[in-house]
Amino acid sequence: MTTRRALLVVAVVAVATYAPSVRNGFAGDDGQIIVNNPLVHGWAGAGPAAFRSPYWPPQFGGALYRPLAIVTYTLDWHWGGGAPAWFHVMNLLWNAGASVLVALLAGAWSRGRGGEPGAAGDGAGTRAALVGGLLFAVHPVHVEAVANIVGRAELLAACFTLLAVYCAVERDNWWLSALFWLLGLLSKENAVAAPALIVGAWVLGIGPRRPTRNLVLAFGGSWVAVGLLYAALRHAALGAYAPLWSPAPVFLGQSPLGIRLTAVAALTDVARLLLFPLHLRADYSPAERVAVTQVGDAAFLLGFLVLAGWALLLWLAWRRGRTVEALGVAWIGIAYFPVANLLFPIGVLIAERTLYLPSAGLALAAGAVAARLPARPGYGLAFALVVIAGATRTVLRIPVWHDNLAVAQSIRRDSPDSYQGHMEAAGILLERGRPDLALTAARLAIETYAPDPRPYLIGAHAAWALGQWGAGDSLLAAADRRCRPCGGVYQAEIAEARALKEPAVADSLAGHYQRVFGGKPF
Repeated sequence: MTTRRALLVVAVVAVATYAPSVRNGFAGDDGQIIVNNPLVHGWAGAGPAAFRSPYWPPQFGGALYRPLAIVTYTLDWHWGGGAPAWFHVMNLLWNAGASVLVALLAGAWSRGRGGEPGAAGDGAGTRAALVGGLLFAVHPVHVEAVANIVGRAELLAACFTLLAVYCAVERDNWWLSALFWLLGLLSKENAVAAPALIVGAWVLGIGPRRPTRNLVLAFGGSWVAVGLLYAALRHAALGAYAPLWSPAPVFLGQSPLGIRLTAVAALTDVARLLLFPLHLRADYSPAERVAVTQVGDAAFLLGFLVLAGWALLLWLAWRRGRTVEALGVAWIGIAYFPVANLLFPIGVLIAERTLYLPSAGLALAAGAVAARLPARPGYGLAFALVVIAGATRTVLRIPVWHDNLAVAQSIRRDSPDSYQGHMEAAGILLERGRPDLALTAARLAIETYAPDPRPYLIGAHAAWALGQWGAGDSLLAAADRRCRPCGGVYQAEIAEARALKEPAVADSLAGHYQRVFGGKPF
């Protein structure tokens, strides 16, 4: 088999594996970012307006900056007539593209130079491309990023990051690499890892030639220019908005040390999801995962062992001259670091979608290992079984992202201790005209985890819809004690009330915010 045929096989398997996702609808954040986003519904979202606007619409608080994702949603909305199927087709194709790019890098780097693993010839590169690409194409941890439409941001960022690395390491093209890096940043923030990945490849001597001093300076200058341009665009778009409630719920009320201890403890889940992705979850919120406050906590110690094991594996690969394997291991850590909550807390403790780009490192390392192995039928059979198992688990997981009800049911089933399942159920019950049951679900969420203000607002919404104004006021007072100020959270609930044609509830929420905090809730 030639490398080109290997790339074609990877693309076909990636498309076939995720073909069932075309039956999915809108789910989760799709509602706020696509379905109820006027910017996406008009052609303005495909032009400069997208680059002047936050990712989350102003009526939902205005937060994050991912204009290129908005552009693609706008195009899909018009080309597909607003139907979810076309969005899912495009996600499927972007994922296939990312899989092919991983295979391309795995093949190129396993042909190597100077006796690096491809010394056996092009057959080694083809084997690496096939193994790395297929492993990435069927990895079950990718389902959230591919089968949920707003996972598009992960797919775009990964594709452009892979292209930026390829152009830098394989083509020595600083301006094209910088362009792809900018496109990645405009898709999602985790593309910030691209320069570190490129430097890692240079340090390990990967690629057809070592970069000259002038070329390194050209790359460095382009990275500074792109970083400054991105920062200016981001500030111009987000400066006028109060942030949406951003820290992961498990971090609420925690000290900086507690946040880092909890983040290290989460590495156990990261390792499990990358290596043994049998049990998947749409949510890792309390009390499914709880804060770690002491160094002696068993969860922290286990996470620290995972971190130490990663460092040891990286060192061993480097010492033994396994440079591609070393870069693959380093890639996992470098790509995960921006979302690891170690530098600063983000909106999730763990989200399977955030492992999309890091998992490329696993695929690259696996491809390099395959390039070194002799071509024996037993190895091929073993790998075929791994691919079949991964594809099967992926296909079975895809329906979880069919709609909001399916997501809520999966949380209740896969994360029974999480308060998010009750909160999601409360929102769905409100949409379905059952504020009585929504109020009960919101109270269950509050009993499970009290620090998050969102269940209180949903409960107040439900109580007022039932005419229980005193209960609603009490719930809002409790929310205010947990969120000062929380304009984005209020604005999101106000928008939900207006969408449900409950103007009295929306006006009451807005009036309450103005009385307590002053000004408008955004």
